[in-house]
Amino acid sequence: MRPADVFLTAVQGLSERRFRLALNVLGVLIGCAAITGLVSITQGLSVEVSSQLDMFGPKNIMVVPFQLEQGRGLVGERFNWREVQLLENIPHVKYFSPGVANQLASYTVRGKTRACSIIGVSPHYFKVFSNFKVEEGRALVQSDSASAVVGHLVAFDEDGNRLLEVGDRVTLRYYVGGEERTSNFRVVGILEKVGGSFGSNDDLSFIIPFRMAQGLLETEGQADFMALQADEIENVDSVAEEVEELFGDRVLVMTFEQIQEQVGEVLGTIEAVLAGIAAISLIVAGVSIINTMTISVLERTREIGILKAIGSTNGDILLVFLTEATITGLLGGLLGSALGFAAGLLLGNRIGLPVSTEPRLGLMVTLFALVTSVVAGVYPSWQAASLDPVEALRYE
Repeated sequence: MRPADVFLTAVQGLSERRFRLALNVLGVLIGCAAITGLVSITQGLSVEVSSQLDMFGPKNIMVVPFQLEQGRGLVGERFNWREVQLLENIPHVKYFSPGVANQLASYTVRGKTRACSIIGVSPHYFKVFSNFKVEEGRALVQSDSASAVVGHLVAFDEDGNRLLEVGDRVTLRYYVGGEERTSNFRVVGILEKVGGSFGSNDDLSFIIPFRMAQGLLETEGQADFMALQADEIENVDSVAEEVEELFGDRVLVMTFEQIQEQVGEVLGTIEAVLAGIAAISLIVAGVSIINTMTISVLERTREIGILKAIGSTNGDILLVFLTEATITGLLGGLLGSALGFAAGLLLGNRIGLPVSTEPRLGLMVTLFALVTSVVAGVYPSWQAASLDPVEALRYE
């Protein structure tokens, strides 16, 4: 048989059994859609995390005090002023900023109370984290006291409507030891939108002078964290090692490379598990194809005998049934990939995550569906090709 005859015979066989074809395609489609949708979301999450890591900066080091207590897990413990000075004097540290933070704060603007956080840092903080770009006004300077640089969503609402101007005075409400307190600040700068990182939303922050924050939050001579920037990328590891030697297991030292490696491992594991779970449905679809094609061979035994009687070889018969399996896998793979991308985009928009729509993912999923279908069709196709033409013609 010519290739065209093989293809037409396969198409005719499938068209005569449309309902079974639809069920097989649906099984493959569901598996492919699940794989494509889940993987596209996890890849989009990976892109989002990578963008946050880029904002962290390859030369930056974050040092957070902690200790492990039995029954309580990780327990925070502030740095004292002597420890702050020790870190500041480590060789190859270009910029350094101690910091204190309070997540339980709010401010009122246009009659509406909005939640925010307070971060007290030195002016060098804006050099360590260069992603904090001032859109309006200026950054903090050494002489500032009751001044604040505010996040984008402090000065603008979610629809982009302006709430605060540079020069406005704002009253902050916050809690110290369970007691509510208030302080007034003048807005000296508004930051560009940067998004959240490391569990907080920087767009909803009031960044105020470090010493001012220490007084307000009653943390004089102490710091919640320290942000450092090495003078060169190659010196990051040596600075991190020096910090660990000074403090031992009392601190958590985070570098760009360490965070990237750990996040990559976690996301890779999540992606593999989700893809594996989704792939099971595709394997189940393959079993369904084996069952359906085996029944089809029995139903078409006489037809196979006629084809052999008019000169079709075992190879021709094998190719006809393998072509049917290929068409089933191709249809299910293409439709499933398209549906998976669409579902991923819809879900991503709902939860606010970017979704990867790389054609390579769709191609790989379709190829996987194709291979699964062809492998599933090998045994029934071999059965059909092995039929004795005389016995096949006698079959009723």
